[in-house]
Amino acid sequence: MRSLFRAALTALFCSFAVFFAAAQAATQTSTQPSAAAQPASGEKTVEEAYLQSSLETMIIREEAQSDSRDMKLVALQYAKQAIDAGRKNDDIRNSLAYLALESSSVPVRSAGVGPIINNYPDIRAKACDYLGEFPSQDTKIALIKVVLGDNEPMVIGAAIRSLGKIGFNDGDEVTQDIAFIVNRFDVLGPDNSLAFECLVALQRLADKNGGIKDPDAIRAVMRIATGNYITPVKAMANQVLDSLRKYQVSGSGK
Repeated sequence: MRSLFRAALTALFCSFAVFFAAAQAATQTSTQPSAAAQPASGEKTVEEAYLQSSLETMIIREEAQSDSRDMKLVALQYAKQAIDAGRKNDDIRNSLAYLALESSSVPVRSAGVGPIINNYPDIRAKACDYLGEFPSQDTKIALIKVVLGDNEPMVIGAAIRSLGKIGFNDGDEVTQDIAFIVNRFDVLGPDNSLAFECLVALQRLADKNGGIKDPDAIRAVMRIATGNYITPVKAMANQVLDSLRKYQVSGSGK
């Protein structure tokens, strides 16, 4: 019932946009404004731009919160189009954060007590990737919640990748969380892809912050370098250690 309501609401938004465009075209035809008063070809008025943005973000939000997996995929598609077109705003970021955290913050269970039925790791991972396009403290907080609350390595890896991309590491908070994940999965069962994402993120954080001084993060990299991982991952760990050493030497020489 809820999914039908959201689908109807989305259709209503789309119909409203079509109606508004048709009404505006009729008004322009009847009034016949001069060429000097008309915006240049291809340009939008402030009202048109606001309406498009407002409708777009409402549709993305409603589709993201739908019970339908297909609707959530459409929400991701629309969000990506908005990002590529430079139409990034807090509403879209919040919708992506909702998708990234859905199974942990808004779990839906069969008959209220059964297994979680809105468990879509691929959607959560893609939402985490897109959140990397919204560098802010709010984004960092959402991604850390994913890192600490999700159980899927592909989702955690995507969140860590975006944390490295946005580059915030106040008080070594992000590096400590990454170190925690390395230690956690090293004990449960080494995951080469996740370890690689952790290394890339740590290197990015070092590049953006002039190195890393967090001893937990350094020990985590050493754990990968000497652990039960494939050779390319261990080689990457050694490269990151060398890079961190150079940052330390460069910093101490100043």
